[in-house]
Amino acid sequence: MTEEHWINSLKANRLMRSREEVNAFENALSQLAEHPKNEDLPALHLILDDCCEQSEVMFGLVHFLESFALEEQLQAFVTVVPQLIAVAPDWTRILHTRILNDEAACGLYREKLCSANASSPHFIRHLLEESASYRLTHRDLSAELAI
Repeated sequence: MTEEHWINSLKANRLMRSREEVNAFENALSQLAEHPKNEDLPALHLILDDCCEQSEVMFGLVHFLESFALEEQLQAFVTVVPQLIAVAPDWTRILHTRILNDEAACGLYREKLCSANASSPHFIRHLLEESASYRLTHRDLSAELAI
């Protein structure tokens, strides 16, 4: 079966209201993990849904997203964040926080946000960019104060 089939299965079962939906979601995710493709990242991010009844299972998707190369992962997140925040503000916040808690990811994230805002301004990317900048500055200050 194709990646499109498995992504559609994730979408159809993302609310995980029954054991069958959970099993179908987990199966689709494991199938996609066998042959991960960078071009699937935007669609995979948009599977996240705050109405999901099994957040611990949804974290499997978060971990899968984080298994991709950092640059591709962050680019996909920055690209879809205006859409993602509308349907999954809690998951968006979780991903954002996880990025900010990783120094390398935070720096690259800030660059990606700046670049995205320069080519296509969006207030959400601007807010996230400010947050990443604050986090980087705060880390620098904390390091200096510890000396």
